[in-house]
Amino acid sequence: MSILRAVAGTATLVFFAFGAGAAVAQAFPTKTIRLLVPYPPGGGTDIMARLLAEPLREDLGQPVVVENRPGAGGAVGAAEVGRGASDGHTVLVTAAGFVIGPSVLKEAGYDPIKDFVGVSQIAIVPLILLTRPESTLNSLGDLIALAKKDGDKVSFASFGNGTPPHLVGEAIKQLGGVKMTHVPYKGGMQAMPDILSGAVTVGLLDAVSMAPFVKQGRLKALAVTGPKRLPALADKPTLVEGGIKFEGVGWHAAFVPATTPPAVVARLNRAFVKAAGRPDIRERIVSGGSVPIEPPYSADQWTRKYREEVGEWAAIAKTSGARAD
Repeated sequence: MSILRAVAGTATLVFFAFGAGAAVAQAFPTKTIRLLVPYPPGGGTDIMARLLAEPLREDLGQPVVVENRPGAGGAVGAAEVGRGASDGHTVLVTAAGFVIGPSVLKEAGYDPIKDFVGVSQIAIVPLILLTRPESTLNSLGDLIALAKKDGDKVSFASFGNGTPPHLVGEAIKQLGGVKMTHVPYKGGMQAMPDILSGAVTVGLLDAVSMAPFVKQGRLKALAVTGPKRLPALADKPTLVEGGIKFEGVGWHAAFVPATTPPAVVARLNRAFVKAAGRPDIRERIVSGGSVPIEPPYSADQWTRKYREEVGEWAAIAKTSGARAD
């Protein structure tokens, strides 16, 4: 009899646990959803958040507002969300610098593994390895050969110390066994004059802003980062295809505090996946130089993946000694 009572008691607990989770999911959301972007208005992540706000509102049935909290390369906004309420009503929408920050900042103020769980990866944002049209370099292999021959004269531009482009350049150096000098700029557009003049050999810059210049013939692309070729530049090989076994891809994604109820995280995941998968939104993502996530990740799958990336980027940062501005 005692065994039967124990089994019955366990079944009751399981029932109530699932019932409570379902109740939380059904009740959520109960108020305005804040998409907190840790960068200034007008940037790629801000544009992506605003693009998704309306379809998220339609699905979740509550107002969705975008708020900007720039500072320390995204760390200020991330720390605010990490310390905030775990009810799912505030979502961090950020970029790949989120997983790099603690490795390159003296004090990031947050831990991407301990303080957060992933909601959804929204889109992949490749980088382009590019040079001036007149350059004799035509491939990643040409760059590696030049750097092996005279690395002291080879330089690469990025949009800042400790950023993904900087660390991708460091990965090329490490995996290619070459020397190159890093030249940081405040943004891709600021780097363009020196790339075009030959003052720097190559640039590692985001595809969103640079792909149009490649299409116009104003810049020459040597390779792109990411797991596969960029649809907008389908004839350009990836770093992996060029012999550097490192994807080094940027992205936009959503996160919530680690203590957020799993049922709420799952509901947010469904909403973000549905919003990003709408044909009109997908078209905007592709035309903007990004790549949709196919197939989309569950919240658990994305959490596992981004946590693996934390270690990958940290290893590059540690070996190179890269620090943020």
